[in-house]
Amino acid sequence: MSADSLAALVRTIPDFPKPGIQFRDITTLLADGAGLAELVERMAAVARPLDPAFIAGIEARGFILGAALAHALGVGFVPVRKKGKLPGKTVGIDYVLEYGTDRLELHEGQIPDGARVVLVDDLIATGGTALAAAQLIREQGATVLMALFAIDLPDLGGMAALEADGVASAAIIAFEGH
Repeated sequence: MSADSLAALVRTIPDFPKPGIQFRDITTLLADGAGLAELVERMAAVARPLDPAFIAGIEARGFILGAALAHALGVGFVPVRKKGKLPGKTVGIDYVLEYGTDRLELHEGQIPDGARVVLVDDLIATGGTALAAAQLIREQGATVLMALFAIDLPDLGGMAALEADGVASAAIIAFEGH
């Protein structure tokens, strides 16, 4: 299956969440068994040579892809959650969104000092959440080997922002335009 075939499985919802936005909905790709398998294999082909110890997935769709990728690589999975969602003692980072602030958290000690981590999410747009997640992982003493996404919206500059912050990044599919 080609990257174009994978892209064709992503549904575009116009004017969501606000007018002028072309929302790229990955749930239609996830619902296609062959497409999901191909996406995970392509992500594994990118991540495997990096020899990570952990895959960290950003809430929520990053959990789906991250857990599948961790399974494919035979490594551990760590969820990066929104504030107040983890039951144990946490460490966190506050970050700015275009409409306010938010917080990401990990269980304290879940990523050991010196661990090699690949950060995963379904989509990269402006990069704010991914940058915050990478910083949180680094604050634990771990190395973020790469931020890996199913979809990149290159016009919004998220991967460029990650690269400028020293985080290598890659995506399997790209959609030009907003």
